Amino acid sequence: MSRALRIAHGDFGRVALLDMDRSLVRHAHPHCHVLLKLGGDDTRFAVGSSLAPLTDDLAVLVNAWEPHAYVHDPSRRNALILALYIDPSWLRLVQADRIAPGAPGFFPASAGRIDAGIRRLAHDLADAMVDPTMQAAAREALLSELMIRVVARFGSWRDRRAMLIEAAGRASIDHRVRRSIDAMRADPGGVPGMERMARQAGLSRAHFFRLFERSTGVTPLVFLNMLRVERAVDAVMNADESLADIGERLGFGAPAQFSRFFRDHVSVAPREFRAVLRSA
Repeated sequence: MSRALRIAHGDFGRVALLDMDRSLVRHAHPHCHVLLKLGGDDTRFAVGSSLAPLTDDLAVLVNAWEPHAYVHDPSRRNALILALYIDPSWLRLVQADRIAPGAPGFFPASAGRIDAGIRRLAHDLADAMVDPTMQAAAREALLSELMIRVVARFGSWRDRRAMLIEAAGRASIDHRVRRSIDAMRADPGGVPGMERMARQAGLSRAHFFRLFERSTGVTPLVFLNMLRVERAVDAVMNADESLADIGERLGFGAPAQFSRFFRDHVSVAPREFRAVLRSA
């Protein structure tokens, strides 16, 4: 069973040290997502339409909103993974001269060869995360240094003028899709279902799905599940609300259903996630 050894969060986003032996469903994040292997067997992630290897020398790089999944091979040993979820707002502050970090193409490739500096920082951060004597400020300094180093090596440089012209030229989100997104954001637990949402938008289910994916890069269900996961993670991390109440508020009929959903997207059950976070 996959285990979260340590979890930390802050303005930068969050970072998790994971012992992975279980596949994850296809999902997306509003973060730039970087995965670094620290031990165990090589593995791989499905990123977009390709398979990206995760090895001692190759990191997996996932753009914000890019669909991806973990593909576990049960014949191999667990992979020990340092998973970085980098908040684009934080990146804008520390890397103002790069392409917008929430935009498609921030990471041009889904895998990249790490250098000795990134490898050393990743291992130093993992050691700091499990060291109970380490000060939180020292851990965060290591994390910031690692994230900046990763972005400097793998993120796209882009002339700001060209970047703004390109962004302005992108097709805007269809107004019917925008209304659906606003409704999802307002109450992700109260969404009546994709069929009814398509009817409310005045579209057939097939046309609604095509238009939504063309506008956002993901299907409406992946988008909705992303909202539910991020609301769930935030509540589990920052609130004393019971897990049953969190699940009910997000539209799950039973605690077991919410726990399975959380585990399928985050790799561990919400109870373990909260316990590990608080123990750290």
